[in-house]
Formats: sequence, structure tokens, C-alpha cells
Amino acid sequence: MAAASGFSTYVAGVKSMESLVFKTHSSVFSQFRPPIAFGGGRNNQRNVKIGVSLIPRCNAASAESSDPENKNDVRAASESGLEMLQNSGGGRYSKENSSIVVVGLSFHTAPVEMREKLAMPEAEWPRAVGELCGLHHIEEAAVLSTCNRMEIYVVALSWHRGVREVTEWMTKASGIPASELRQHLFVLRRKDAIQHLFEVSAGLDSLVLGEGQIQSQVKQVEKVCQGVPGFGRNMGDLFRCAIKVGKRVRTEIASGSVSVSSAAVELALMKLPASSLPTTRVLVIGAGNMGKLVIKHLVSKGCTQMVVVNRSEERVALIREEIDNVDIICKPLTDMFTCASEADVIFTCTASETPLFKKEHVEGLSPVSPDVGGSRLFIDISVPRNVGSCVLEVDNAKVYNVDDLKEVVAANKEDRRRKAMEAQVIISEESAKFEATRYLEPVETVKKLRAHVERIRVPELEKCLSEIEKCLAKMGHDVPEKIRRAVENLSCGMMNKILHCPVKRLRKDESDGRTHDEILENIRVINRMFSLETDTSILEQKIRAKKKKSQK
Repeated sequence: MAAASGFSTYVAGVKSMESLVFKTHSSVFSQFRPPIAFGGGRNNQRNVKIGVSLIPRCNAASAESSDPENKNDVRAASESGLEMLQNSGGGRYSKENSSIVVVGLSFHTAPVEMREKLAMPEAEWPRAVGELCGLHHIEEAAVLSTCNRMEIYVVALSWHRGVREVTEWMTKASGIPASELRQHLFVLRRKDAIQHLFEVSAGLDSLVLGEGQIQSQVKQVEKVCQGVPGFGRNMGDLFRCAIKVGKRVRTEIASGSVSVSSAAVELALMKLPASSLPTTRVLVIGAGNMGKLVIKHLVSKGCTQMVVVNRSEERVALIREEIDNVDIICKPLTDMFTCASEADVIFTCTASETPLFKKEHVEGLSPVSPDVGGSRLFIDISVPRNVGSCVLEVDNAKVYNVDDLKEVVAANKEDRRRKAMEAQVIISEESAKFEATRYLEPVETVKKLRAHVERIRVPELEKCLSEIEKCLAKMGHDVPEKIRRAVENLSCGMMNKILHCPVKRLRKDESDGRTHDEILENIRVINRMFSLETDTSILEQKIRAKKKKSQK
């Protein structure tokens, strides 16, 4: 990917996400996705379905279309998730807690023509996080934008309303109509969202299995968004854990040095006549991370001379110092078309948001020698693309972009399948740990449990004090403050003693030998026993706070 910082990138995956399925029944979300193409299936497979409206129409929207006279009132109601909760009797919110959700598209679901419209430079990520967290049902957010994917990770107070708000935001940011965008989006929630990011970081969702640039990109998200309002504890923990998982997979399961850049060089070799690389005139446009890796892989394949076009000569000088036995000629951007006219193969990997080469630019280039096939090759690994699709209309010019790299990775499927299955064991283990210690929030469960018992204690305390007050009133006395405090302390003490054991079972104590799975099951049991999953008090408070903030 061509990112703002050195045109760095990362790739998208090896799994088939042919479709996106969203099933809603009684406000419970269930989703499954097919196993990865090289065999890394899992027990809970996740489906995706394309072309289905992500969010059912809410009553407010229906009322707005059917009753124009009340349009303003309905619009006001639609702006407040809390009011919707009150109007619907709590039905929508009562069955859900805040959820980690990912809404996005990748090369699995969308062509490069669409992905480039959503591509976001690194410098824009903090602004995007702020805008997303300004939405009514989004509490935290993170943006992962690469050459092969655009994924929005959020903590949603209401997953289905959050998905709708994120989709609308993506539509506004890209200019792509919502109806068209939805056909290419995928949505994953809770465990599936967590596991997806871990797979992305580990390179299992990459076109080139195990490529390392993706982990650097995930690190960059955490680095750039650190301290940004909206990139909170949940997102920070999620991305830091994903980085750890990616490192562990690469350490324990050797996959070799692979990247989009290496695949691009392999693709060029596939298209050139055999053994012609040493005499092929090579031009690399862009000397950022992607360009540097292209140069390294070209040298490893026997290329000893090339021209590099870049804005600054300093970057090229650093590459010369790092790579031996290669003659690198640096040229400024102003000489780009002259250099292109003298090249047989052109690799483009810049952060330009507009095409560098169009039909009129290529038509005037000098012909290519028959020794290299008679056609000039453009290997464009940038998103947005550096080579316009119109160049395909030019005779003796062949254009390949990141979507064409699939041809390269078709080899060695068995090896990829084996390594992916090994990696899935690690990812499932780390996913369960994260869910147990972070996602289901033992601290949050304790808070909700205490709040639940407190709502029982306070009314009962008031009843008790009321009865005492009635008895003393008959004798002409008020309830002494000392008695009030004693009764209240008694009720609080009883509550704390009753809660002590359940609360202890929710907390991880290395000395007691309990596993993450046991803690996770305890959290689930407590939530079910005390109906904490239907407790909307905390959710109401958060939505009310967001509404007040947006009105300021």
C-alpha cells in the first residue's frame, strides 16, 4: 500500500469471503464466515452475505416517511438512541451490551476501483476516529486502511445502529452510494471481530500469506491513534494484543520473507521471457517502504541495475548504502516520463492520490524491445492506483495492479494450508484469552452486578427505615441519624459479604490455578443468573452523555 509515510503498505488475505451474511433474530446477531482458502477453518465459521441491507428499518424511519407533518419530531427521536429505547420499551437495547465490531471491505469483497475511493492516508486517521466517535452509538474507533482493505473497528453501544452509522459515514467519506457500498461490506462482531484482526495482524488474511508489512501497519494504527480521543482502552488493548499475536505467529511458524513487493516482482518475472531480467530495463517509482522492498527483491532475483524516480534523493542514497552489488540511478519526478520511455518494466508504489500515468502519457513512450516480450509492463502496487485503467487501451502496454497478485500466490497452496492451520491454533488461543480478560470485562461485570444488587438494597433499606420511622413516630420520636447509619451499614455489609465470593470468581488470580476459560464461563454464568445482559442502565448513561455532548 502506498501510505503517506514512505508509501508503506500492507496486504489483505488468503481467505475466501465470497459473501456476507447477516442474520437477525430477536435482536441476536449471528454470523458465520467460510474457512480460509488454504484450509484454516474454524469451528465457528463465519458467513458473509453480499447485497443485503445491513440494518432493518427502525420505526422512527418508517414514521418519518409516512407522516411528513411529524418529520422534525421523528428526526429528533432518531438522533437519540435513548429516546428510541424509551419509545420501544427497551426491546432493542435490552438484549445487547456494547460490542467490538468491524465494518469494512477488502480485496475479498471489493475491487481495487472501490477500495481506492475509501483509501485514507495515515495523517487522516485521527480525524476519522474523532468523527466516528461523534456518532451517537460509537464509543471508540480505529481505522485500518491499506492497499487491500479499509476496515473500521468500533466499540458500539448498539451494534446494529452502530453499523448503520459507520456505513453512512463511509458513504459520506467515499462518495459511494450506500446501496452500492453495502454490496461489498463485511461485518464481524465480538469474538469474530477480535479473531479477524488477529488473523490480519498474523498475515492470515493477506493475499501473500505471512507477509510482514501488515503487522507494521497494525502497529502504526496503535502508534498514530495513541492519545487520540476515541481511541480508548478497548481499542488500544485490542490492537496491542493483535500486534503480540502477529509476532507470536511469525516467531513460532516460519513462513519466509514475503510481502506485496515480493509478489509484485514474482509477477513481473512470470510475465517476462525466461532469464530476461538481467537485461531488462527496470524503473521503480517511489522509494518509500514499498519501493525499497521492490528494489531488494529485484536484486535478489538477479537485477543489477535500475532507475529509481523519487521526490528526494536522500531516500535513494540510504537504499544504496543498505543494498550492495546494484547500480541505482536516482532521477527526480520531473524526469519520470523520460525514464518511463527508456524502461521495459515499471513498478509504481507512491502515495499519489491521482494517477501518474494516463493513456496520453503512455501513448508517446518509445517502443519496447522484442527481447522482453514487446510490451511495456506496469506493475502498480499502489492504492489509490498510480496507473489509470485507461492505459490498458494502449497497444504494447500491460497493466497489473494489486488484485492481479493472486496469480502469484496460487502456488504452494499445500504449504500455506498447513501453516495457516498451525497459526489458527495460536489465534484461537489468544482470542479466548483476550475475550476472557478484556472483552467480556470482568470489571464491567462486577460493576453491573454491584449496581444490580444496589438497586435491590436501596428500596428495601427505605422500606425498613420507613417502618422504623412509623413506629417511632407513634411515640413522638424521629429516627436518630445513628440508627439510620447503622441500618444502612448493615445492608451494605450484607451486600458485600454476599457478593464477595461471586466477585472473587470473576477476577484472575494466578495463585488459584483457574484458566481463562473458567473465568470466561464464570462471567457468562453471572451475567445469565442475574440477567445483567438485559441491564440497560450503563448503556443509557453512555448514550445520554453522548447526546448531551453533541448538543453543546
